[in-house]
Amino acid sequence: MNVRARAGALGGVALLAAACAGPGAGGAARAERENTTPRATPLVAWPTPKGERPVDRTIKVKGSMDGGLFRFYGVEELATNDQDEHQGAIFELEDGATLSNVILGDPAADGIHCRGACTLENVWWERVGEDAATFRGTDDGQIMLIAGGGASGARDKVFQHNGRGTMVIRNFYVEQFGKLYRSCGNCKTQYKRAVIVENVTAVTGPRSKALVGVNENYGDVAEFRGKSRVFDASGKLKVCLRYEGNSAGLEPTVIGDGPDGKSCKYSDDTVVVQR
Repeated sequence: MNVRARAGALGGVALLAAACAGPGAGGAARAERENTTPRATPLVAWPTPKGERPVDRTIKVKGSMDGGLFRFYGVEELATNDQDEHQGAIFELEDGATLSNVILGDPAADGIHCRGACTLENVWWERVGEDAATFRGTDDGQIMLIAGGGASGARDKVFQHNGRGTMVIRNFYVEQFGKLYRSCGNCKTQYKRAVIVENVTAVTGPRSKALVGVNENYGDVAEFRGKSRVFDASGKLKVCLRYEGNSAGLEPTVIGDGPDGKSCKYSDDTVVVQR
């Protein structure tokens, strides 16, 4: 049976209307998800889902939505986990919305889209799809806050910043990723963007290239606060890559890395790398 997960609004607060899959439904898919679910390490305790919600239509969130630590995963058109940039999102947050206590399973399609200022609190991605979350801010003063939670298995980016504003990534755990954050390198419309990384724990994998990537030529700023820890056995991860971005859809060019006090603001006190 197809189960549709939708959010309806009541008094400005999004409510979830969905049903769990039956006992015999999607058994093979569930087994596959269990085989790829990240396991707890001394660095992180992955939450145990309270149940499951298959999603075949993007859930629109206005106000606040508490997912109750259910695992949400895509079915039908949202049953994708590749790098196609035209996938739909499992959740779409309106300006000012908050999404909390959610686990995104596999497949997760294009994760979460934020259309303005928004907050993701205690949100976990068991295996990142195209991106975990994309910030599409429309104003320089808007902030996308990621508070707590974690992500695993991003073949490329975890957080993608396409619009205006500032993304704040705080008290977050990430493992097996390409980049934690990337300011769009070749969007048709480009802006000056900012990211603040605070108290992040990162464990690299074979695809890991950088914690953050910013466009120096558009005035992007990446600032590290608190103390982030990076466990990088390969010794190849760059903390902050500087690019020359473009609006022509071309592959952006890497023009430097490391702290420069302008585009990449960090020190040995704010980012500790352990080999």
